[in-house]
Amino acid sequence: MTEKDLTQITKDYYNSTEADEFYYHIWGGEDIHIGIYEAAAGSIKAASRNTVATMETMLPYLDADTQVLDIGSGYGGSARYLAGKYGCPIDCLNLSETENERNNQLTQAAGLDDPIQVTTGNFEQIPFAADTYDIVWSQDAILHSDKKEQVFAEVFRVLKPGGHFIFTDPMQSDDCPEGVLQAVLDRIHLQEMGSVKRYRAILTALGFQEIAVREMPEQLIHHYRRVLEEVQQNYNAITQKCGVAYIERMMVGLNHWINAGQKGHLNWAILLFKKGC
Repeated sequence: MTEKDLTQITKDYYNSTEADEFYYHIWGGEDIHIGIYEAAAGSIKAASRNTVATMETMLPYLDADTQVLDIGSGYGGSARYLAGKYGCPIDCLNLSETENERNNQLTQAAGLDDPIQVTTGNFEQIPFAADTYDIVWSQDAILHSDKKEQVFAEVFRVLKPGGHFIFTDPMQSDDCPEGVLQAVLDRIHLQEMGSVKRYRAILTALGFQEIAVREMPEQLIHHYRRVLEEVQQNYNAITQKCGVAYIERMMVGLNHWINAGQKGHLNWAILLFKKGC
């Protein structure tokens, strides 16, 4: 599969009405990433916002002068959280025009369209100048790229010296046996996934310094299980929005992720790295 093929497939998927309705109404609303759950049966929305708050506490600084770039920004929930709390300027870069339209609507409704700017684009070729940002932020987006080294190189380029890169990503475990994730990979149209070990190697080779890595594979299992439960509990309503075929495929896919996670083949983590001065 070529870069263009994968980029277009990902863009078309997240631009679809079915995906937009599903992720906004079931997955977490403003925050469409894996949540950190205080209890396994907790609210998806609250857990997803807890991830944002946890990442915030890991950063050494945030104020009104902090320049932030959110790559793969989805509906912009993290950007609104940070801009609303600190007043910092944030650029949202995201592939899907459909998600970006909803981001703009929610951002305008929150009165934050001055500090937050939304750009449609690919994080494999970030359309901003070198040494621009104090922080690059990303949540559960990098897995969609089959050019992960290029994504990290672009992040390094646009960060100021001494700037921080904080991100989460669903990954395979460092000791994952070969071939066991095919059902998961097929679902996201990839040949492979990243891992903490692999990401450490790529980032260190680029000149990043590791600050913190918090591995939480159990949260991936909690999250996919909670999403599946929400689908089952709201099956009639969500199939009216997304169609039976989409929801049935989604339920099969969620079970693949849950099963692989329970077998110890998947990981999820918050990773914080610093660009060398």
